[in-house]
Amino acid sequence: MEVLSITGGQRLFGTVRVTGAKNSVLKLMAAALLAQGTTTLTEVPDILDVEIMAELLRRLGCEVDHDGPARRVSITVPEILAHRADYDLVRRMRASICVLGPLLARCGAADVALPGGDNIGSRGLDMHIAGLKKLGAEVTNQHGYLIASTQQRLTGASIWLDFPSVGATETILMAAVTANGVTVIDNAAREPEIVDICQMLINMGASIDGAGTSTLTIEGVEQLEPVAHCTVSDRIVAGTWAVAAAMTQGDVTVLNANPAHLEAALDKLVSAGAQVSHVAGGFRVIMDNRPLAVDVVTLPYPGFPTDLQPQFIALNAIASGAALVTENLFEARFRFVQELARLGADVRTDGHHALVRGRSHLSGAPVEATDIRAGAGLVLAGLVADGITSIYGVSHIDRGYADLVPALRELGAQVERIEAESLFT
Repeated sequence: MEVLSITGGQRLFGTVRVTGAKNSVLKLMAAALLAQGTTTLTEVPDILDVEIMAELLRRLGCEVDHDGPARRVSITVPEILAHRADYDLVRRMRASICVLGPLLARCGAADVALPGGDNIGSRGLDMHIAGLKKLGAEVTNQHGYLIASTQQRLTGASIWLDFPSVGATETILMAAVTANGVTVIDNAAREPEIVDICQMLINMGASIDGAGTSTLTIEGVEQLEPVAHCTVSDRIVAGTWAVAAAMTQGDVTVLNANPAHLEAALDKLVSAGAQVSHVAGGFRVIMDNRPLAVDVVTLPYPGFPTDLQPQFIALNAIASGAALVTENLFEARFRFVQELARLGADVRTDGHHALVRGRSHLSGAPVEATDIRAGAGLVLAGLVADGITSIYGVSHIDRGYADLVPALRELGAQVERIEAESLFT
């Protein structure tokens, strides 16, 4: 077992470059299933989830070349695909469910194990299923699998989502691009990652209008063609670096990042006392003093992102004052505050609210990451804690953050990745 060992107290200074978005590239890889031939994706983060998705596509019959250092994935899709996504892979990554729509569109059938992934709360598939049924599919739940099928080509329909779910929007979108007629998705998700997948599908020959708005109109086409596509930059990783700069009273320039995708989070950092400025290809965050506490309410995009909530709880834990953090998307996302409390943080939770009273310092201790963003929050807390913070559950962090240790070292942090046994020798 590996752990991250962080000696806190170092001010971060320098430049860091983010790659493509985890929350986009996995869906782009699934979208490649819609076109026979070779699709190439660039700016692919070298993270564990990409390799899991690559293996899933291989089992479906694709040839996948994943060049991690080059940040590139090439996917060669055969004429005839398998259509079963097995539990041993799907349980490791919830995003595996995104093959459901493309497989149904290409094969007329899809058997996808009910997904696993981060333990941050219930994330039902009711809207995925209802949307596919509106398009004419039969969907059942049997022996732990979602089994979808259609005897003929899917048919366009008007679909209203009760909540602007990213996953449901993607599933319905990918199923609809080759359906007969027009599909309208109302109350669709508006995230930059949705815009990214829409752009790739349009380049493949799909007819989609309204990307980035709450209404998507899709006119089905006969077939799609493979393309080369550059993945949108990872706004959550960029936001994590921004919070790291503010917490350590540092000066960090984040490149290959679009500040427009992070307006809500960057505005909060300004309220906390940071100087945030746009630079060519990214933004710069400078913090000269202890941060001020800031209230946070998570909402669907363009609201404050839930994937940055743990990082802002960590910031508030060492800020001046008290702040209320409200989580509206995932009811179990506060579980990590128990680990943060081991570092001395004062966080009280009640339902979907967390009251954080800032303390002048935290104290290093062994802690465990329980999901990707919780792990990021603990890393940030470790950067400012006295002494050594040892973070277990590194595999969770690896699922969302590529080359984290080298990047932190480049910015001046004292961090290393070591075998757990060495902690006790």
